Amino acid sequence: MSIDMKQFHSVFFDESQEHLDEMEHLLLDLDTQNPDPEQLNTIFRAAHSVKGGSGIFGFDALGSVTHIMESLLDNVRQGKLAIDPQMVDLFLSSVDVLKGILESYKSGSEIDWPSANRICERLEAITHPKSTPVEHESEIEGFGLFTESSPIEVEDGFGFFGDPVLPSTQETYGFFADESSTAAATNVQNSPESAAPANASLTTNIPSPEVVTASAPVKNAPSAAPTKSKPADVVSENSSIRVDVTKVDQLINLVGEIVITQSMLNLIGQSIDGALGEKFQSVAAELERNTREIQEAVMSIRMLPVSFVFNRFPRVVRDLSTKLGKSIDLIIEGGDTELDKGLTEKLVDPLTHLVRNSIDHGIESTEVRVERNKNPTGTVVLKAAQQGGSIVISISDDGGGLSRKKILAKAHEKNIAVGENPSDAEVWQLIFAPGFSTADQITDVSGRGVGLDVVKRNVQSLGGRIDIESVEGVGATFTIRLPLTLAIVDGMCVSVGDQTFIIPLVNIVESMQPLQKDIKTLVGDDQLLLVRDQYWPILPLYKAMQLEPDFKEAHKGIAVLIEANKHRFALFVDALVGQQQVVIKSLEQHYRRIQGVAGATIMGDGSVALILDVESLAVTVNPHTLQQAS
Repeated sequence: MSIDMKQFHSVFFDESQEHLDEMEHLLLDLDTQNPDPEQLNTIFRAAHSVKGGSGIFGFDALGSVTHIMESLLDNVRQGKLAIDPQMVDLFLSSVDVLKGILESYKSGSEIDWPSANRICERLEAITHPKSTPVEHESEIEGFGLFTESSPIEVEDGFGFFGDPVLPSTQETYGFFADESSTAAATNVQNSPESAAPANASLTTNIPSPEVVTASAPVKNAPSAAPTKSKPADVVSENSSIRVDVTKVDQLINLVGEIVITQSMLNLIGQSIDGALGEKFQSVAAELERNTREIQEAVMSIRMLPVSFVFNRFPRVVRDLSTKLGKSIDLIIEGGDTELDKGLTEKLVDPLTHLVRNSIDHGIESTEVRVERNKNPTGTVVLKAAQQGGSIVISISDDGGGLSRKKILAKAHEKNIAVGENPSDAEVWQLIFAPGFSTADQITDVSGRGVGLDVVKRNVQSLGGRIDIESVEGVGATFTIRLPLTLAIVDGMCVSVGDQTFIIPLVNIVESMQPLQKDIKTLVGDDQLLLVRDQYWPILPLYKAMQLEPDFKEAHKGIAVLIEANKHRFALFVDALVGQQQVVIKSLEQHYRRIQGVAGATIMGDGSVALILDVESLAVTVNPHTLQQAS
């Protein structure tokens, strides 16, 4: 039976990427003075799995590099060679090359043969230091030559074909157990390795970024004789499946449409009277409960631990600190905090910029830190936490902090408008201006003023906000606040004139119709609302949105008390319409970005309502009014 192996390429690419990521992570954690045998075994097994799959699919370049790498790792784990920091660096460079080759096969682009050959030569030089590559050409199976035929072994450890060790016959790849011929099945059953689960088909030892599960690193099987697997093991291996993320997105879109349809039914139900109306409302209420449960279940599929983003930064910090000659510790906290997969993909670049800036600009050199009576080793803390309906990610360092004097001087030099006596928070925001940099010299790491403006723009495109806290000489903290999900939110519908707006429930403290005696008017049109001995600045939504309201007097409308990141204010609207779930549609993608608007949604009657971005609305409140309120 002819089998089209291309149908399994995507699975191989995903699992090979997981193996390479795991290898990098373990290499960074490896103690070269006292290496953990289990870590070495796991690194070896990851390389072996990539090599096995490469041989099956004929990916010669990938298989040749991993084969030589596997040989060196085998010598290390058997104690024939002692591992040292230089060897770890070589392995990490090999992982980089393998990732490049894997991406080339995945995209169909040209492979970087020179890099592949160079890394093979370096690996071979350590594996066989007294031999030339020519003498061992047959042993390394294609190193330096990458011939058209691939002599790479494909015996055991095919990676995504499960753990069983199978004969290298083309008919028995392990996962074709149900469709293979009787002879092939007999071969597998009679082999000493056949005791391992035969149905370990498209399961995986390490979760893909698109599979929301967590599992421990793969451990080497014991060298003892194989034993039959328990039924529980089989269940464990089949407890997760790999699903293309586009299918999940399609499912979420359909759930969004169900939410909109359900709100339409609610609207229709309000016009039905009598016993039929009561029955309809009962059914509609049950549908609403079921819809919410479906929505929550589907959304949880897209939720991934933020560690999928954070785990790449130990390598970034290690390489960059070595390049700059600085000693830096990276501390990661809250890696199990979950956020939408769409956010994880778009967070990589902004976080990389901020981490690099903390290392290059924030952390001082060892000499300077000693002069300032600081620990010679600097610290960067990468932290994530969930606060209400938001994800808060912070990057902190104990470096020199931001210089207010330098930033203001650079702002004047570049003719950037700065108010009189600006607060520290306002000064720190100046560094996000395009081309802004206070670096004394330009390096290939940073200093050109390119990056931070992009960081802010990217964060804002996700409906988030970035803030800075800094004390000169002590350190700085960059805080990113993002919505928990990009798809569906619980909101309060409010009206201004003939327009409807949605306020996210997570930002609402309470709503009220204020008394005239509780409203204090300041110089100009600014007003404050007294609520339980505390003043809240009043922001009329009709002014922010340039609309004609039903009421211009605050005491005739409704005040919605809003809590943003660092500010709170009373949003003045005409009336409350009601609470409901809304599906967020990108306004920027189809039109353009609007100040104070996070997106749009379709209401039950088919009309479009704007979803408010309370963080950017808070910025429009007069700073003088905020000071008066505090």
